[in-house]
Amino acid sequence: MNEKLGQPIAYGRTAEIYAWDDGQVLKLFYEWMGLEAIQYEQRIAQAVGASGLPVPAVGDIIGVNERNGLIYQRVTGVSMLVMMSHKPWRIFGYARRMAELHVAVHERRVEVDIPNQRQRLSYKINQAAALPADLRSKVLAALERMPDGNWLCHGDFHPDNILLTERGEVIIDWMDASLGNPLADLARTTVISRGAVAAGQIPKGWQRMAFRLFHARYIRHYFALRPGGEAEYGRWLPVVAAARLSEGIPELETWLIAQAEKGL
Repeated sequence: MNEKLGQPIAYGRTAEIYAWDDGQVLKLFYEWMGLEAIQYEQRIAQAVGASGLPVPAVGDIIGVNERNGLIYQRVTGVSMLVMMSHKPWRIFGYARRMAELHVAVHERRVEVDIPNQRQRLSYKINQAAALPADLRSKVLAALERMPDGNWLCHGDFHPDNILLTERGEVIIDWMDASLGNPLADLARTTVISRGAVAAGQIPKGWQRMAFRLFHARYIRHYFALRPGGEAEYGRWLPVVAAARLSEGIPELETWLIAQAEKGL
């Protein structure tokens, strides 16, 4: 169908977001996004929604202006990351709540055909062109020694993917979800968060200090809720850092290689 959509209300790495019918938005994917990947996102969203987690309801895949789109429930809110900058005195409360939400994700088992976390990490490590060959071999060997899991893992869990609404928090952006080990998912959040600081995505000064305190409190509260595993979490960090090199973030390559070398 051909539609006059107006201006997007948000932009993402894979799609633009447009207002749609009452209470809905259209996630209109760029032309290079294949239909299979969009169908995968729809399956994930349906399964996660059925699990009882606070996520936007997902609808149909439709064709609009020669692109594929996915209908979602419209959620009105502000990301936790934005709220942290507006209300820094609440960062510890936000950190505790983020830990509680992450634990809730990791308590879920879902019946859906989504990737295995280990296979996904192995693929990413092998695709990371910036990773030196000798380090790649060490990281892959380390991955083989890590324990498996069969729990729901978000894959991109950070405060910008948690919306604060009048009805509570909503977790968004499940494209990188997998079934695997929760501690690897926790390590992924740490690599994303520390990388944001290393890349200068968090402004210097009090905001950077607040963000570091936020992340430290989040990790501490997570392990208070799910005791044990701190040492294993530490062993996941270099593996996850190496896998992130496949994502093509030039300003992070040197830092990620240094993180991958730690503990190997």
